[in-house]
Amino acid sequence: MAENTKAEFEDRLLSLGLARVSEAAAVASASQIGRGDEKAADQAAVNAMREQLNLLDIAGTVVIGEGERDEAPMLYIGEEVGTGKGPAVDIALDPLEGTTLTAKDMPNALTVIAMAPRGTLLHAPDVYMDKLAIGPGFKPGTVTFAMTPSERISALAAAKGVSTHDITCCVLDRPRHEDLIAELRSTGAAIRLITDGDVAGAMHCAEPDVTGIDIYMGSGGAPEGVLAAAALKCMGGQFYGKLVFRNEDEKARARKAGITNFDRVYTRDDLVQSDVIFAATGVTSGSLLAGIKREPGFLTLETLLMRSKTGSVRRVTYRTPVK
Repeated sequence: MAENTKAEFEDRLLSLGLARVSEAAAVASASQIGRGDEKAADQAAVNAMREQLNLLDIAGTVVIGEGERDEAPMLYIGEEVGTGKGPAVDIALDPLEGTTLTAKDMPNALTVIAMAPRGTLLHAPDVYMDKLAIGPGFKPGTVTFAMTPSERISALAAAKGVSTHDITCCVLDRPRHEDLIAELRSTGAAIRLITDGDVAGAMHCAEPDVTGIDIYMGSGGAPEGVLAAAALKCMGGQFYGKLVFRNEDEKARARKAGITNFDRVYTRDDLVQSDVIFAATGVTSGSLLAGIKREPGFLTLETLLMRSKTGSVRRVTYRTPVK
């Protein structure tokens, strides 16, 4: 693939192009909503996203994708996408964030993609990441990993000038979070449990007046952590992540990705080091985005399109004819 590394990451049309990529994946997954087939839903989104990406005038490399090359036939980590004629960029994507949510027609399934200049997105290995996120308007260090979960709730409540009973924390509903959930509930805080989709979970913190979520805690996929950090870099908010390793094989994956400090706490700007464009399209309705709406001959979608450099946040409605 030809590559023009001199091209600048300045083309405003890249934002619209990224929205089209996100929308195409959502349209492709529409027929699988509520059909019970997670793999078919994901594959449809992957195929459409890859096809649209390859129409963009970029020299793109997938750094957060569907898995290693031997695990994923398309949109694998290291895959080159685009025409090769534009700026050299990193691509982080989740063609269908919430395959189970889509298959079961449950809230908050999204198609998600982020783009940044080459070498500025963390090549996160496919391991767990302990995550902590709050919205904009707070001093750095308002909450930290050095605090216990209950201390974070108290600190955030104090910063907001409210009781801990007025704080709502979003947590993935997993057995591994039983102790975390028990400690959080001991503070009087409310907990919004989600079954899947922790990119959306972290993004909820950026619009607490809309979503009702003040803070996100718990472990989930490290690749999704990079996508969440990209979103919060655009929307405002703090994000912290620490990789969690269960065995030596997972540490080997991290070394392969160039990570040697296994105890590092990554800030939002460590994970996303430069300007980033982010797009997410609703597949099923949720707190952030409307899901795909059907009417005879048409689909209507809503996309959140953002850029960190300008601070611009757009909600784009897309109506497209379907056969």
